[in-house]
Amino acid sequence: MKQREDTLSGTTAYVKSDRGDELTVVIPCLNEVETLKVCIEKAHRFFRAYDVKGEVIVADNGSTDGSQRVALAAGARVVDVEERGYGAALRAGIAAAETPYVAIADGDDSYDFMGLMPFVEKLREGYELVMGNRFMGGIGRGAMPRLHRWIGNPALSAAGRVLYGAPIGDFHCGMRGFRREAIQNLNLSCDGMEFASEMVVKAHLEGLKMTEVPTTLSPDGRSRAPHLRSFRDGWRHLKFLLLFAPRWLYLYPGFLLLLVGLAAMLAMLPGTLIIGDIRLAENSLLFSGAAVLLGLQISCFGLLAELFGTRERFWLETKRIRFIRHWLTVDRACIVGGCLFFTGLSGAVYALFIWRGENFGDMDTSALARITVPSVLACAAGLQIAFTGFLAELMGHPRRRGM
Repeated sequence: MKQREDTLSGTTAYVKSDRGDELTVVIPCLNEVETLKVCIEKAHRFFRAYDVKGEVIVADNGSTDGSQRVALAAGARVVDVEERGYGAALRAGIAAAETPYVAIADGDDSYDFMGLMPFVEKLREGYELVMGNRFMGGIGRGAMPRLHRWIGNPALSAAGRVLYGAPIGDFHCGMRGFRREAIQNLNLSCDGMEFASEMVVKAHLEGLKMTEVPTTLSPDGRSRAPHLRSFRDGWRHLKFLLLFAPRWLYLYPGFLLLLVGLAAMLAMLPGTLIIGDIRLAENSLLFSGAAVLLGLQISCFGLLAELFGTRERFWLETKRIRFIRHWLTVDRACIVGGCLFFTGLSGAVYALFIWRGENFGDMDTSALARITVPSVLACAAGLQIAFTGFLAELMGHPRRRGM
């Protein structure tokens, strides 16, 4: 047993590996002394039963219960990971693997390591990410809290399918297999539980070939509470899913708000809008103008997010993004924005002359609002569009050399 410093991942690996292996099973670990040994033994039993050459890596995240000694005694390779978090541990374990295929599974004895063969078969067929699906394979009684089984996991997985179109029914299954090189090329960076979503989302955005196989989930063998925190980790998953879906986070809501606000404003400009017993006057006009401005701002954020994601290679460039890149230039943005700004400024000056005609005294605020609100909106919208064009142009410049 020899010790090796891995300068890329910042970990210490106790090397016990022979060349020519096909599969590495990576188990993230934080104080799993009660169940870790049986998980490693099941993985080795799988290797022998199906004649698969491989090894087990335990990515230890700072255990204080002797899990490292148990892992070494059971024949696993231990990678000590200083950076805390489920994702950080798995990243280090994957980086330490030296096989073409990697499978990951939790070390709490809730997953069946003897059921890894369907994952290996799909990888041999050419799939680059093979997800387990617990809802297809079966969830044992008490293996998953009801909140997670009936609300949390289905809702977040459905959100992932809607936001990205990924053909995955169980985004958060802890057992999955993948081609190591393909996943490492995704540059995964999340440290926490949202790492599970990050892998699926970025693999789909990169166009990796994905599929699912049924897997089972049993009650874990630990006497302590799990590390997972329902609402904290659920929010982190949802936040990540939204972060990489600019169309759903920005563009669709922004355009909808913009159109609704604009329609309401046009309906109220001629005079008070009466709908049944409801009268919509100048105060409603002000709110509709705010909706237009907010919708425009959110939409601009979405356009910039699309360009930034393409620049950073978070997703592939599409026809829509090429269209945005072609038309959203400083010149066009300044022309459109300038026209809106000076139109609004002209309206403001006109309103000032009307007020001057009344000797700057009291006047009909309803009539004045129908001039001032659209004028202020046009000025603000023009500036928003112009500045968005400048920022888009900056984001389109090539990176500095050496970066």
